[in-house]
Amino acid sequence: MKLANPFLTAGYAGPEYFCDRKREAEELVRHLDNDRNTTLISPRRYGKTGLIQQVLHLLSKRRGVKTVYVDLYPTRSLQDFARALAVAVAQSVESTADKMLRAVSAFARGFRPTMALDELRGRPKFSFDITAANAQASLESILEYLKSRKGRTIVAIDEFQQIAEYPEKGVEALLRSKIQFMHNVGFVFSGSRLHMMAEMFHSPKRPFFNSTAAMSLGVIDRQAYFRFAASFFRKAGRILPAETFTAAYDHFEGITWYVQSVMKALYASEVARPNEKDVADAIDHLAEENAMNYGFILSKCTPGAVELLRAVAAERVVSEPMSAEFGRRHGLRAASSVRFALDSLLEDELLYKRDDGYVVYDRLFAEWLRK
Repeated sequence: MKLANPFLTAGYAGPEYFCDRKREAEELVRHLDNDRNTTLISPRRYGKTGLIQQVLHLLSKRRGVKTVYVDLYPTRSLQDFARALAVAVAQSVESTADKMLRAVSAFARGFRPTMALDELRGRPKFSFDITAANAQASLESILEYLKSRKGRTIVAIDEFQQIAEYPEKGVEALLRSKIQFMHNVGFVFSGSRLHMMAEMFHSPKRPFFNSTAAMSLGVIDRQAYFRFAASFFRKAGRILPAETFTAAYDHFEGITWYVQSVMKALYASEVARPNEKDVADAIDHLAEENAMNYGFILSKCTPGAVELLRAVAAERVVSEPMSAEFGRRHGLRAASSVRFALDSLLEDELLYKRDDGYVVYDRLFAEWLRK
């Protein structure tokens, strides 16, 4: 399918619209080819999900390989997880309606499936009556089905750290006990909460300790990204100057989603040769589009948290938010109040700690705060 605007900010539309990541894709494929389950960790909006979808697309072209993608971000319990995995498996592991029905019959013995027709795709779509009481048995049934399949299956579980927050105890141990014997199934566990993922896979106290290869995701190379972006402008009979792209890339430190958003806005503007002012205008517009959401976020914060958010946004990155000098510059409250606000903002993922200090996690939110 040809896209009206080639700069995706959500979903995956094939290799044509996927930028670079050749080295990372090759590394991930190499791990899976050598029966090494892999943990992929990066902050949100770096393109982690796009990379996973690209790799699944490449692997699905191989004879006998089936791929499954499930996003756990919206899940809140083992019941949600089992339901999401059941839907993903039903939709992904078989290509025809008859085979899909047989697959569902094989793994949904302990819970009732409901089928409807997806008129857009001409295929069945399923929902599953999985209750809290039968959630564990249902999940085990799905995993047993994958284990019994002939051929290779690759399962990518996005935002895997969610399972650590389920109210049910022992979910990590349950999964580890099953997955370690599923030799025909490769797993990719990805997550955006770095400390939680690191704890889950690198702490000797946790079931998944040292059970996977580890990968992290940085930003896309600037020149490779420029060539990718400029090619779409060129195909449309327009020019993307290098300095225009660099202005967007550097402003957001190369973070994929924000660069894509600016390129999407410039492409939509139909300006023949966008310049740096067009980039600045696009950033302002993108921040203002989210003003209602950002205002709602602030309304839920304590006054001290709002003050700290504004102060961090003003300086872009803060290495010592507890320092007296930083507090004086921004008229912050006592150090104990700053500590309380800092902890709450980190917990709510409004601030993020990286190697050089603390930043506002959502860079457009930071833009809006500075205004």
